[in-house]
Amino acid sequence: MSQWSQVQQLEIKFLEQVDQFYDDNFPMEIRHLLAQWIESQDWEAASNNEAMATILLQNLLIQVDEQLDRVSQEKNLLLIHNLKRIRKLLQGKYHGNPMHIAVIISNCLREERRILAAASMPVQGPLEKSLQNSVVSERQRNVEHKVSAIKNSAQMTDQDVKYLEDLQEEFDFRYKTIQSLEQSDKNSALIKQEMLALQAMLNTLDYKRKEVLSKIGRVIHEIDMLMSNMLTEELLDWKRRQQIACIGGPLHGGLDQLQNCFTLLAESLFQVRRQLEKLDELLTRLTYDGDPIPVQRPQLLEKVNFLLYNLFRNSFVVERQPCMPTHPQRPMVLKTLIQFTVKLRLLIKLPELNYQIRVKATIDKNVSTVSNRRFVLCGTHVKAMNMDESANGSLSVEFRHLQPKEMKSSAGSKGNEGPHMVTEELHSISFETQVCLYGLTINLETSSLPVVMISNVSQLPNAWASIIWYNLSTNDPQNLSFFNNPPAATLSQLLEVLSWQFSSYVGRGLNSEQLNMLAEKLMGQQVSYNDYQLSWAKFCKEHLPGKSFTFWVWLEAILDLIKKHILPLWIDGYVMGFVSKEKERILLKDKTPGTFLLRFSESNLGGITFTWVDQLENGDVTFHSVEPYNKGRLSALPFADILRDYKVIMADNVPENPLKYLYPDIPKDKAFGKHYSCQPNEVSKPSDGGGKGYVPSVFIPVSKISSSNVSKRLCCAERTPESHSDRNCPELSLLN
Repeated sequence: MSQWSQVQQLEIKFLEQVDQFYDDNFPMEIRHLLAQWIESQDWEAASNNEAMATILLQNLLIQVDEQLDRVSQEKNLLLIHNLKRIRKLLQGKYHGNPMHIAVIISNCLREERRILAAASMPVQGPLEKSLQNSVVSERQRNVEHKVSAIKNSAQMTDQDVKYLEDLQEEFDFRYKTIQSLEQSDKNSALIKQEMLALQAMLNTLDYKRKEVLSKIGRVIHEIDMLMSNMLTEELLDWKRRQQIACIGGPLHGGLDQLQNCFTLLAESLFQVRRQLEKLDELLTRLTYDGDPIPVQRPQLLEKVNFLLYNLFRNSFVVERQPCMPTHPQRPMVLKTLIQFTVKLRLLIKLPELNYQIRVKATIDKNVSTVSNRRFVLCGTHVKAMNMDESANGSLSVEFRHLQPKEMKSSAGSKGNEGPHMVTEELHSISFETQVCLYGLTINLETSSLPVVMISNVSQLPNAWASIIWYNLSTNDPQNLSFFNNPPAATLSQLLEVLSWQFSSYVGRGLNSEQLNMLAEKLMGQQVSYNDYQLSWAKFCKEHLPGKSFTFWVWLEAILDLIKKHILPLWIDGYVMGFVSKEKERILLKDKTPGTFLLRFSESNLGGITFTWVDQLENGDVTFHSVEPYNKGRLSALPFADILRDYKVIMADNVPENPLKYLYPDIPKDKAFGKHYSCQPNEVSKPSDGGGKGYVPSVFIPVSKISSSNVSKRLCCAERTPESHSDRNCPELSLLN
């Protein structure tokens, strides 16, 4: 079953998550129509290879053309129209930057895998539960309702101001008419009656002025309360969700809804500002003793301007955190002299601001870091915000060609001479701009989440550990001295984040049994891990007991192994992986001889082994574990082929494969058959040299086990149809 078919069978709450990341950048229609073809391409490799990305983009457009031909024959007018529009959009948007669509499609496929993994988990973790709190959803609905009510109130006040203006014009006309009469005419009874009517009209004018000012005051108060409470909380929640999404958590959404709220509030405040300007205009034409306008208007205008300043300042956000396109799953880790991208958005979307706001990017501006290293940003660091580059028409700017460069220190000091490693040094990328609108000048500034600067890709794993720990432990966006005294993390939350590393990076998260094994590795055997706190040092700096590496280095090596060598097997759920030797024996001891399971090595970095159960003639149960396969050996021979071809020689018997059933009872070929590369005994025709042709050969892994249960060697035999010879091979351990 294709990945897309699995996605379509999800519950509605998961389908809503899928819906959030499909837009005009990569329309869902294309994902649906070309599902199998899209899943068969290596988009992640193309995201780092322009030539490959160009070919894939061309092939994608060809696939769209073929779909167009098909639907044209079916005379599906709506689909024909949509596909023509999509083809034009894809070609126009990505013709000059094919790697960008490769990144987008790769990210979409990865998010689908993460959601599928989350849907297969029996329970949500504490972090994910907090992000999906029903109270938060209720507050979102309340904010949208209140913003809509405020907008309606401001529009209704517009009508009151218009009525006041009409009433004052009538009063002004009638008053000037009386003023133009001769003195003798002013004493007539009719004029006296008119004067009484004018006095009544003036009283009405005074009442209406006070009423309009009161209504304006209420609108301003409602906006103030909304901004101070619910809207601020919504923005902080979105920023927290963004932090969690950056370290592998659920995709964060809600920015479009926030943009709608911010924009409507800004429009309402500018509308109120125009109403106050109209009152000032009315004041210049008519005033009187006790007139409320000169008393109340200045205070109201000052409050409106204050709210506009705050609204604009809060609306300038980093929509997508700094990230190297070469490592899309590792945001906020930046390598010197390597380009990274970052996207900003102004949540107040007004047409008057299109291409009028120029944003400047700097690094470590007015910030004291714990690092002795200093950096500058090379490349285009000033760009204008516009509504044309984003698929949803938001007012945004994306920097795509920034490169951090380390400045030479005159003192010759290095960043790692202090108490921190380079990967614990946090830096900040700042963005500043100025908005000039309707007589207001507002300076805006915002910053990325802390980033880690590395100079060598070997520093990436530990740098990523720092990013995980920071964003798990704090919602402070600018605590650059965080690692002076890093707080402990709740183990239950950390385990949830570790599962996200697997779901986001290799397409399948960890179940409760696998997480329990990791908890034991970190804390030892405990009754419950829910309330335990884990230190930063134990996670990333202290070696595991009896080992020469840390827990994080061990886990990162497993992620790399899965990604490069056993990804399909992992996604299918056939790699138990995280199980101790003791638990392994418990699981296998009562199983049919030949039952085996796959687990990651605890002593070798990036190693995977298999253990099977056997039964001796006397009925005793034995366990055999092959020396772990590492990336070097797996590069030469696919792991699925190793499982298929593996042989054991017992004494002088004929070699046979002892692996029969994948735990608990799945026939081996049923589990791994679709991943076999070719049949081992296929023989190619000799080369055209006739008698000079070579006899083809294949490699088959072989173990020799003596009847006395003594550990022997794991051998790699080179077999031809006519011969076989042994080679030097790693050790095979025999467990009783």
